[in-house]
Formats: sequence, structure tokens, C-alpha cells
Amino acid sequence: MGDATVAPAPRPRTMPGDGRRRVVIEGVWPEIDAGRFPIKRVVGEDVWVEADVFADGHDEVACVLRFRHEAGDWREVPMEPAGSDRWRGRFTVEELGSYRYTVQGWLDRFGTWVHGLRKKVDAEQDVSVDLAIGADLVRGAARRATGEAAARLRAAAAALRAGGAEAIAAALDEDLAFLVAAHPDRRHASTYARELLVTVDRERARFSAWYELFPRSTAEEPGRHGTFDDVIARLPYVAELGFDVLYLPPIHPIGRVHRKGRNNTPSAGPGDPGSPWAIGSGEGGHTAVHPQLGTLDDFDRLVAAARRHGIEVALDIAFQCAPDHPWVGEHPGWFRRRPDGTVQYAENPPKRYEDIYPLDFETSEWRALWEALLGVFRSWIERGVRIFRVDNPHTKPFRFWEWAIAEIKAEHPDVILLSEAFTRPKVMYRLAKLGFTQSYTYFAWRNTKQELTDYLTELTRTGAAEFFRPSFWPNTPDILTAYLQEGGEPAFAVRFVLAATLSASYGIYGPAFERCERTPREPGSEEYRNSEKYEIRAWRPGGDRMRELIARVNRIRREHPALRTNQTLRFHGIDNDALLAYSKVTPDRSDALLVIANLDPVHVRSGWTDLALSELGLEPGGDLDALDLLTGDRYRWAGERNFVELDPAVRPAHVLSIRPVVATRVVGGTVSTSAGVRR
Repeated sequence: MGDATVAPAPRPRTMPGDGRRRVVIEGVWPEIDAGRFPIKRVVGEDVWVEADVFADGHDEVACVLRFRHEAGDWREVPMEPAGSDRWRGRFTVEELGSYRYTVQGWLDRFGTWVHGLRKKVDAEQDVSVDLAIGADLVRGAARRATGEAAARLRAAAAALRAGGAEAIAAALDEDLAFLVAAHPDRRHASTYARELLVTVDRERARFSAWYELFPRSTAEEPGRHGTFDDVIARLPYVAELGFDVLYLPPIHPIGRVHRKGRNNTPSAGPGDPGSPWAIGSGEGGHTAVHPQLGTLDDFDRLVAAARRHGIEVALDIAFQCAPDHPWVGEHPGWFRRRPDGTVQYAENPPKRYEDIYPLDFETSEWRALWEALLGVFRSWIERGVRIFRVDNPHTKPFRFWEWAIAEIKAEHPDVILLSEAFTRPKVMYRLAKLGFTQSYTYFAWRNTKQELTDYLTELTRTGAAEFFRPSFWPNTPDILTAYLQEGGEPAFAVRFVLAATLSASYGIYGPAFERCERTPREPGSEEYRNSEKYEIRAWRPGGDRMRELIARVNRIRREHPALRTNQTLRFHGIDNDALLAYSKVTPDRSDALLVIANLDPVHVRSGWTDLALSELGLEPGGDLDALDLLTGDRYRWAGERNFVELDPAVRPAHVLSIRPVVATRVVGGTVSTSAGVRR
């Protein structure tokens, strides 16, 4: 006889915690990765929450959206039905920090009873027993109420118990339904299994304009190393252009060992200042300042002076070290060694960065390393800095960033961190989920109408919009795209308008952008020739046309709240692939802007619009008043279809404030349009 078959052990049978909870809650949105990560908002914004809430059988359900600030008590608002068992509600975040939210639902026995009563009354059936049941339900609500509400409910219960036509009228009264709903029976309520999170930042996290400059290039006299005082002297200019964030590349001592020369040559000449990203020397590391820039006290004066101009100073955080950084000698275990005993320098083959040592996050001393890096943030926060651009965060562990950002935000919820991670999309999104406030994007390389439409749709119309705040940069010290190299000043102009109006936050590498610098280090390269990363350049403002465009667009951004958000971005039809049409509006439709940009920096392009007027808060039919905020020109447009022609040598785009025409006045039988006249 063969081996006996062993029957599997029976699965243990367990009872639910409370089998009387019959309401199901699922499909909650927004919810990022099953509640693993928070969504993002700024103070004053709404959080709209949706959920599928239903039960078995035919009983009606009711549900509420529960929310609280991390330091407060739970509050709640009713959710409204949105069709097909979908419910919707909202709350407003009013303080910095973190909020929690969830959904709770229960059987609405009184609502179910009223629904059935109405059917029986319409069918002229006897409802005396039903009124008695309703009286019991109302009396239960009275026991849960207090004061005047309890007294009114007791009176209503008595009226229902009395029966007759008056009782039916009382039972179907909407005021009674409202009063009972305010005191529901939640003994068997279901609460969504997760408490979801919202990170709440200040408005500059959502809406900001960044200007990047190298402090060492700000001296009045060519060849002299700039100082913090020289930067202070430039603040009125930056403020006049309309920027509210002044971003400084690393301001620390620069290593001398293996210092790079001009254009990233392997060896430096006697006067070469080296790359600011090769951080640290005998003069100090990440918490020190380059002696030729000034002192820490001078830096404090810069921060205070910028604040008086309405500007915040943003610092670069680059967690890497020059070979002569103090940490290399003090903490040799923080760096990886090669077989020959030398420290491993940074590489991105075929590029070699002998002047930079990466930190080894797999060191056995990782806890001390993490604390030291957090200490770098804290030292600058203590000096009044609240905005940081973080260099290459994708080359450091995700777990480090999650921990460090949580520590920073717990102490200083007003801190803003911009992730400079030009890497794979999932990595960029992960960093945003972990807490980075804003993120660099692929905008610089999205040039065609289809590329821009697809990319902006992804950023603003998918779940990414809940946690990923894009910052659009048409150029950086590392990025000089072929589009800018080949297109000249018109290319710079249109890319600026796109960056500043497509995204609520954007930035430029300022002096180079204003002057439309576009010579690459060699053909096919995106590196600048005579890059400011490796040499001191004489700072000077850009040409009048570019300066005027920048200042005007930034003024439009400040004056038109429609540009303060990405949520309402919508694309409109226009029958030329070189023309891009899009709009933004305020939630209340009080401000609506339509942008039409010529993506071809060389040729005149024209086309007919196909506007979705409802997206602009406008009713179909009737003429429109289109005021071009870039030029002051005013056009009379006819509904959805209008002719547009843009010469890139004259104007890169229209930025139009659209309003319905209240009264039409035709002079001489002509009405102006952007193409000329319409007869």
C-alpha cells in the first residue's frame, strides 16, 4: 500500500471585527501608492476627495470626509453623491505641515425609510406602521442630539407617532431630513482602512520664478572675483525683472586638488577658480563660504537684503566632496576606495571628474554620514535660508531623502526643496513622492506641439499632478539645447514664454539666457563654450528686448492669478503644427488667459483657432475682446475660430486676456483681428 495522503489542515476561520458594518468604501482618490505617500497642496487650496461608497441590499448610505491637521482634532464635511455610488467632498488646508484625511460611511436608515414612505404614499397605501417606524428613527436621532435640535426632533417624533396627513407631511419635510442627517446613527459605520496624508506648503512652493547667477561673476570690474556685496548690488536688477527666487550655485570653498581648468580641461591654470561643485578645501566644507565671496556675516546681509526686495535666496546642496574637503581626512570611511587604495572619484563614462569624490552611502558609518548631511541643511536654515536646489538627488539613496526631508519639514515646514534630477521618469516621481517640493523636468527637450501637449497632459491631468510640482527651465549651466543653439533670440524668447506660462514655477540661468548665449563647447554638445562653471565671467545684463520680455511676462504672472496654478491648463485646437494654443483660468473663471506661441523660431506661421470657450469660462456665440498683454494690442475675435499670424522675429507669442464683448462698436466697417482686419 502506498503512502497515505495527508489532508491539508483546515484554514482557521475567523469572524470579522464587527459583521454589522455593511458599508463598503473603496476607490478613494487622491491616494498615492495605497497611501504610502502624501499628496501636495499649498495653504488655502482645496483637497477634493472621491470614493465609491455603497452597501448590500437597497439601503441608502451616507458618508463624510474626515480630516485634521497633524496638530488638531478631526473635523468632517458631508460628501455628496456624484453618480454610480461615487461620492465627492472637499476640505481646505489652512496651515503649513501635514493633514490626514479619510472617509467614513454608514447606512442611512432614515433616508431609506423616507424613500420607501414616499413610494407607498404615491401608491396610496396604508403607512400607519411606517410612520411608527419613522417615529422611532427620529426619536433615536433626538437621543443623539442636544439642546434645541433634540427638542425639535422629539416633537417631530411625536407628530409622526400621531399619524394622519399631517404626520406624512412632517415625515417628508426636508428640514426634518436635514436635522436627522445631522445626528446619524454611526454605531456600525465603516471607516476607510487608511488615513491618507497631505503635505501643505507655502504658496512659493507652487508659484515661483527663479533667477540663477554665479556670485563670483558679479563684480563690476572684469577679472575681479565677485563677492556677496556685488550680489547685493545686483538685487534691484533681479527684482526689476520680476524674479522672487535668486538661486546661487555652491558658495563653498573650492578644492585645489585635481582642480579643473576652463572648459573642463583636466588641469587648471594659475588663475582658474575651479568648479563650485568641487566642494571643500582646507578653508572648510559644506557649511563654510568661499573666502573670496566674503564671510558668513556677509552672506547673512545678502539674505536680509534680498528679503527686502521680495526675493528669497536659494542655495545649492551638492552632497559630494573635493579631494581636499575636510571630511576626506576626518571621515575616510565615508568614501569608497579603489583596489590601489586611492579614493574613487566621480565618473559618468566617458566623463571623469577627478575633482569630485562621491560619498559612500553603503558605509558602515552611514548613520553618522546621514546626520552630518542633515546638519548641512540645518546650518543654512539657521542662517535664514528656506529654499534649496538639490544637485543630483537621484544618486543618493531614496531612504536617506525620505528621512532627511521628514526631519527638515517637521522642524521647518516652510522649507522648499527643488530636485535637480534629470533621470528616468519613475525615479523623478519617486523623489517627488518622498518629499521634494518641486522638480526639474524634461521641458528643455520637449519642443514640438505633440511633445509639449503630451508631456503637459501627463504632468497636469494624471495622478502625477497630486505629488509632482514641475519647474520648467529652458536652460541651465549644464543644458544648452540644440533648439536654443540653432534658433537664436526668437528661440530664447518663445521658450521663455512657454516656461513661464505653461508652468506655475520656472527658472532661467539668468545672464546667459538674457544674452542668448548659444555657442556650444563643440558641435553636438549641450555644454557652453567658456562655461561659467569653470571660469569667472564678466556679468552684464542682457539685451533690451529680452530684458523687457522677461520683465513683462513676470509682471503678467504676478497680476494674473490664472498663471499661479497648473491645474486648469487646457490645450486648444489650432490648425498649424507649429502653433501651440493653451489656456489657464482661475477656479471662479474671473481671470482667463489664452497663450498662442509660434514654436518655429525661424518662419512666420499662421492658422485658425478652434477654441473650447467653456474652458475659458465663456459662453458660445458673440464676439470676444482679446487683449495681448505682451504688446498692449487689442483684437476683436469672433467666437471659436480666429486667424492668428506670428512672426518670431517680431513677437514669439500672444498672451491674451479674453473677455466677452459687452457692446460692439464698429468704426468704418472694420473690426481688428491679429491678422489685420476682418470686414
